[in-house]
Amino acid sequence: MQTKQLGNSDLHITPLGVGAWAMGGGGWAFAWGPQDDSESIAAIRAALDAGINWIDTAAVYGLGHSEEVVAKALEGRTQKPYVFTKCERCWDENRQIYKSLKSDSIRKECEASLRRLKLDVIDLYQIHWPEPEEDIEEGWETMVRLKEEGKVRWVGVSNFNVAQMKRIQKFGPITSLQPPYSIPSPDVEAAAMPYCAENNIGMIVYSPMKSGLLTGKMTRERIENLPADDFRKNALSFKEPHLTRNLALVELIREIGNRHGRMPGEVAIAWALRRPEITAAIVGLRSPAQLEGVIGAATFRLSPEEIAEIAAFMTANPV
Repeated sequence: MQTKQLGNSDLHITPLGVGAWAMGGGGWAFAWGPQDDSESIAAIRAALDAGINWIDTAAVYGLGHSEEVVAKALEGRTQKPYVFTKCERCWDENRQIYKSLKSDSIRKECEASLRRLKLDVIDLYQIHWPEPEEDIEEGWETMVRLKEEGKVRWVGVSNFNVAQMKRIQKFGPITSLQPPYSIPSPDVEAAAMPYCAENNIGMIVYSPMKSGLLTGKMTRERIENLPADDFRKNALSFKEPHLTRNLALVELIREIGNRHGRMPGEVAIAWALRRPEITAAIVGLRSPAQLEGVIGAATFRLSPEEIAEIAAFMTANPV
């Protein structure tokens, strides 16, 4: 599988990476409902066997559980993938999530992630959200220090806007930005994409399949029956009037995919990867079977006509 250099780092990553958000399991805010750890582990191993060379997780996913699942999946593997994780979202003894970019907090979070992941160094450490915003300078300065100390190899940010990136860059270069990017949510094209291109900041996009909505397997009935602790029950894209438009979009990308023997999810990911500013895309997996619906996106490319077809649909169907 071909690789691409991530921003100013020495990391050369595959077009797809394993997203471990859902692997955190149920019972926490922003969960995807209960998960089978053995299936999650098998999904990671299947992805690595298929040539994917990086995994993206975060401390807050399952309140530490996702990182533990990743560690179990990597046990005994001689060739280890790059492991990316995030800080800033913390939790207390009552499992209530809070936000912190204080230096002491980030240092403790880094040590805790290293322990859970059973690693000596984190390949890419990212600030998960720019919150509290008044502390982003303190947070980023700490991230740069962790890199200098060898705790992490490279440092990046997630969900930052251009103004926020400009504020922190004086403390040290940003290796990567991780924003949401999908056909229904192309917002980063306006400002973040050109800024990252100009400043050699790699872009790793998340939710290219809009949290599973564009996989072609999501129906109204399935959405109605999602577990009570699945965050998607309250997500805007899963509610009207967005839902009707998004399900119609799925039928269009299904039709495009059928022309090439590709799944709708592969078309959605290929749409995100069409932009040269994008280094790679995160694909969430919960079982080895799900890999079959996304792995082709590593090499599949949409034609200019198909890209225009999708653009025309979105213009004709605003929400």
